[in-house]
Amino acid sequence: MVSYLDAATAPLRNTGQIRLYGADAFEGMRKACALTARCLDELVDRVAPGVTTEAIDRFVFEFGMDHGAMPATLNYRGYTKSSCTSINHVVCHGIPDNKPLKDGDIVNIDVTYILDGWHGDSSRMYPVGTVKRAAERLLEVTHECLMRGIAAVRPGARTGAIGAAIQTYAEAERCSVVRDFCGHGVGALFHDAPNILHYGNVNEGVEMREGMIFTIEPMINLGRPHVKVLSDGWTAVTRDRSLSAQYEHTIGVTANGCEIFTLSPKGLDRPGLPA
Repeated sequence: MVSYLDAATAPLRNTGQIRLYGADAFEGMRKACALTARCLDELVDRVAPGVTTEAIDRFVFEFGMDHGAMPATLNYRGYTKSSCTSINHVVCHGIPDNKPLKDGDIVNIDVTYILDGWHGDSSRMYPVGTVKRAAERLLEVTHECLMRGIAAVRPGARTGAIGAAIQTYAEAERCSVVRDFCGHGVGALFHDAPNILHYGNVNEGVEMREGMIFTIEPMINLGRPHVKVLSDGWTAVTRDRSLSAQYEHTIGVTANGCEIFTLSPKGLDRPGLPA
């Protein structure tokens, strides 16, 4: 049985209970998430052929330090970088390194900043130079999956409605939904209850209530949905080496729907795609 609790009185650990946050928490999340969105905006002009993901990661760290924020991934469970950079067939948790990006690559950059104790978590896809139409289409489908999932959020509905909206659209577009990873509660903790699946049925999952805060972050493949994790323990790739894409927002459930905390202040939520 799922239980809910007032986040203001909850212990600072994942107890499996779902936190319901108040107005002060929403304001704290707005600030943390706005900083993450600003960083992702700044990366638009920095992602280019010849640039290394290590250089991108260094910028993410320095941007956070300049604004009084700490990257949440840095030293998280042994992870040593300030961001995740997932290229082409890498589904998620790609580790930044010194290999240059190439023309035609697509890369997901996932950033979470901790600002005043609040976690702002978001990711976007960036085309590198000129990409093929198949890659561009995957980005379009994946972003639309995210927005359809967000549109399903409202008090009284179940989290399965999010997954159903994403899965229905992705499969109608002849793409597949990764099942090995999911969205999650976020706020005072980096990863919290509930898990947000990106597939399922409208009557499944937990009831959404005002004050919940979580991420929606569908990973969509051009090929089959199956993935494997490489020997580094982090990097997840498609088993058939098909392209994969992901977009992520942090949202808070409101009385009438939801608030997207991580929207781009410059309208660059889908860089490289037509507005």
